[in-house]
Amino acid sequence: MLKSIDKNLNKLYKFSGYIAAFFLILIATFILIGISSRIFGFYIRGLAEYSGYCMASASFFALSYTFVEGGHIRITLFLEKLSGLKKKIVETWCLSIAVFFSGYLSFYFIKMLIISYQFQERSEGADEILIWIPQTTVALGSLIFFICVFHQFILNLFKK
Repeated sequence: MLKSIDKNLNKLYKFSGYIAAFFLILIATFILIGISSRIFGFYIRGLAEYSGYCMASASFFALSYTFVEGGHIRITLFLEKLSGLKKKIVETWCLSIAVFFSGYLSFYFIKMLIISYQFQERSEGADEILIWIPQTTVALGSLIFFICVFHQFILNLFKK
């Protein structure tokens, strides 16, 4: 059963990477539309804001995929000098700190999303979109990242 959970979580992280790539494609599309619209003399409201929302979404969805693939800056230069029990203790300590901060980040992004939804807050940009809509993807991405870090923490605890 635990192997099944591990396998499914790894699929979630990979899918999260695909979602991040999709948002990067949207950013490029919005930028190209914005450039084209200026060339042809018309203006589409909110393209800059949508690009920013997509950048935030892409960043947070990419966190878990990048973390599992080992793309984040880590303390490997320090860890490779250690071995055995000392290495496991330092890795566990670092992952526990990462679990705390990613959980804190996720909790407050979800709290911010709920507050924005309750007050029906709108963006201050030209588009005046309900701000909870782009905040949903950021909160979801941060939640997946928290799950990812917690998953790696658990795996590290039971690693021999």
